[in-house]
Amino acid sequence: MGATTPTTLDLGQQALIVARLVEGVAENQLDAPTPCPEYAVHHMLGHLLGLATAFRDAGRKNLGVTTDTSPTDSLPDIGPGWRAALPQVLDELAEAWRDPAAWTGMTRAGGVDLPGAVAGAIAADEIVIHGWDLARATGRPYDPDPAALRAAYDFLLESADDPTRGGGIFGPVVPVPSQAPLLDRAVGLSGRDPGWAPKP
Repeated sequence: MGATTPTTLDLGQQALIVARLVEGVAENQLDAPTPCPEYAVHHMLGHLLGLATAFRDAGRKNLGVTTDTSPTDSLPDIGPGWRAALPQVLDELAEAWRDPAAWTGMTRAGGVDLPGAVAGAIAADEIVIHGWDLARATGRPYDPDPAALRAAYDFLLESADDPTRGGGIFGPVVPVPSQAPLLDRAVGLSGRDPGWAPKP
């Protein structure tokens, strides 16, 4: 990536914010829709568990099945013990990326070889944007960590400006006014409508 790719970033606060969202999910919300049309809440939780595991291992340079599997290979879901497992893995993700070595050299995530700094930026983007997905789907307030949000926005902006990505890494960019809050602009760059809410 370009000059805005972070060289280091503490993901701990953002990981904690998402973990608290996870802990607040009620059983009767697991089948609720999310801003990702193909995902209900239980799919989103499964996706978060898988990506947190993959980027934890990418940060550790512990390459194998978790870092080699594409997130599109199958529809993610949760299993027994997810309430304890997901906050723990999010904490381990943050700890892995506190090591400066995670941000140097090459690593792999989703079956793609990446520079460490790019993988770290993607990790920030994933937990910021999917945190928003989960908060919107469950009706919770959401105030992401400012540093993680800035890293996510910068990564998404670079991806949207890259002609090889077709105008957005997750789908067509949703136009958002330039004076809108940074979170709304990041959400729009991720291909989501910042005004999304579950249908009554």
